[in-house]
Amino acid sequence: MTGRSEPPDGAPENPAGGEDEYRSLVFDESFVQAARMQEYSAQERMGEHARAVRALPDAQVSVRSGGGSRAAIALVVLIALAFAVAVYIGFRSPYPQPATRRAEPLRTTVVPLAPRGVVPGGSPEQLYRADPVAGFRTGAAGINYPAVARTQNFSDSQITAALATVKDYLVESSLNPDVLTGSVHRPVEHLLDPDQRPQFERSLSDPADDGSQAATGWLVRFDPEQVELADPQIRVQGTLRYEEEAPGVLDVLSDHTFTYALRPADGPHRDDDASLFTVRRELHFRFDREDLRLHRLEMRTAHVQAGPQSCSADATGMLRPLLAGERADARGPAATDPYATGRPTAALCGAMEAVSSPTTSPGSPPQGPEADRTSRPRP
Repeated sequence: MTGRSEPPDGAPENPAGGEDEYRSLVFDESFVQAARMQEYSAQERMGEHARAVRALPDAQVSVRSGGGSRAAIALVVLIALAFAVAVYIGFRSPYPQPATRRAEPLRTTVVPLAPRGVVPGGSPEQLYRADPVAGFRTGAAGINYPAVARTQNFSDSQITAALATVKDYLVESSLNPDVLTGSVHRPVEHLLDPDQRPQFERSLSDPADDGSQAATGWLVRFDPEQVELADPQIRVQGTLRYEEEAPGVLDVLSDHTFTYALRPADGPHRDDDASLFTVRRELHFRFDREDLRLHRLEMRTAHVQAGPQSCSADATGMLRPLLAGERADARGPAATDPYATGRPTAALCGAMEAVSSPTTSPGSPPQGPEADRTSRPRP
């Protein structure tokens, strides 16, 4: 033997170590299993079968291709699990969330102011021209904002929003004719924190001088069967101020005097049968960021002085004005000037000031037997 000879047809086009043109065609397991046709074996072709291939049933193809479907399902499940974990971590944030703060009950003080003599009468124009009412402004124009400057935790716009809500409350509760006559109260109620609305409703339906259920602590209201407005242009003077009590809590304090020209509800009327009735309202409001967002407020305290009234008048449900020509009854302590813009200098009408808290707060009367349920002027 002289050695290996060349093949009869000559040397192969791709000798050993050469490049195979079919090397790039790789039929992996999934490709083969996903085929819809299958070649008969050599033994099967020698039999009665003339066709070289046969089609596979769909069910078999589906079974063979099930590996890809299972992989897709597994991927979807993994994505869903990752999303659930992200949501869980978001809810279990390591940063503490601020606790929900509930509004506290309103504490009210309603003090009737008795005149020293006969209540003077006249026309509304004449009465409004006299001092000190002559310097008052008309209606909502008498409720003015202070200069606004941001605090540590509240922006200018948030403070302005709080002042605007307080002004809306003062307008609705002190100037709205329908509220003054007791025919409606919704415009006032819808501005209150929902936690205080049940107390507001109880105060209107069952008023009491217990320091928490005086309707006239929430709003100004007269008996429409007794008095009516002689002039709808109510005179107003007062101030607003604000302060940040704590991080996330803004306080607004209002101190306004409202002067009404009233006359008897039953006619006929004369031009000079009007008289003035003055209500001084010192109100303390509180806001959190949720209140600011929802245009509502929480009332903390209300100190109301109103006259001329008799000291014996029950002014918790409605104010009981003395009209032109009338005088206070002899019951009660010495009188005080109902038109004074400062705090009363004489003894106030009795049994009208109480606090719902068992502890004494600034401006509250002494507790215990020594108080003898007699209201005293606040310092």
